[in-house]
Amino acid sequence: MKKKFTLEIANPCTENFDEMIPNAKGSFCDSCAKNVIDFSNKTNSEIARIILESKGKNICARLKTTQLEEEFEYNESSKINNFKYAAIAASVLLTSTVIGQEKTPVETEISVPKLANHIVGKIAFNAEPEEKISITVKGKILDSKTNRPLNNKTYPNLMLTINDSATLFKVNAKTGKFSVPIFVLKSTKSLIIAIKSNDYYLSKTIPFDVKLVRENVFLQDISVDTEQGTKVYMLGGLGINYIDRKGIKEI
Repeated sequence: MKKKFTLEIANPCTENFDEMIPNAKGSFCDSCAKNVIDFSNKTNSEIARIILESKGKNICARLKTTQLEEEFEYNESSKINNFKYAAIAASVLLTSTVIGQEKTPVETEISVPKLANHIVGKIAFNAEPEEKISITVKGKILDSKTNRPLNNKTYPNLMLTINDSATLFKVNAKTGKFSVPIFVLKSTKSLIIAIKSNDYYLSKTIPFDVKLVRENVFLQDISVDTEQGTKVYMLGGLGINYIDRKGIKEI
């Protein structure tokens, strides 16, 4: 029988997951002497399997806030029954394959369709690709309310990326300064700035004009409203809400 459930963290933890020591079961938290399982990088089926195997146990986990809105599902059938069903299915499949091979005649000739030798139509041509230029974006990340660098205690390990680049660049904690090399098209009119700090994420689009580039450097301070930042991850003791036909029962 299939059972559905949702996840919750009633009392989020403020410990820094990045400073925990990774091990085979997750990451070890010195503060509470527990292993923390990182659900944020697991699929729904992997999470369901862990919940099933850990039923009745206290789980401390790190997960994406979006996972708190998802509904998970697992099958309560025993492993023995699952093994029997798998063995029967494999036997049926093997038998079907053998019978199919006995009944299927061997093909001795293969018909190959003739390809057309001529194509009629207008001649198309590829326009030359637009030129890319290499620049470095330099500036400061500043709090829009104070016009000062972001508080390093609230936003530790501040990193920045531009235009969805896979490479993150460190922001100076004291001055807010950053320097990011990128390639842009000459026709580019805006840059997408993604700012990350441990569990927080903020994205902002800023205007760009290639005419303002001087000696391959584009100077631009970035003012951010910290209240618009999104908490991407949550850490703490995991609650499981099992869903039945009558409603939701929390365990």
